[in-house]
Amino acid sequence: MVNDDYKRMSDTHNIIIESRERLSISGVTEVISFDEDQVVVDTTRGLLTVEGQKLHVEKLSLDIGELSVEGMIDAVVYAAERQQKGFWSRIF
Repeated sequence: MVNDDYKRMSDTHNIIIESRERLSISGVTEVISFDEDQVVVDTTRGLLTVEGQKLHVEKLSLDIGELSVEGMIDAVVYAAERQQKGFWSRIF
């Protein structure tokens, strides 16, 4: 039962945008890259790209899967479904 509760918590993913100046994301599993124009994160629901201007990470806690970004937010885009890579494609 504990594993089911943990799985449901870890699948939770929410995005809150406040006045296009602050973005809060839950369900973050990894930060792939970030600079002042783009933040790319892996979430429990897929790869997410945040585009904007003068972006900076205000808060990051991978232990609880939360990220806060400040700056002018222009776009929030999910990548198409993840492609399953086979063994040989990962080597080459």
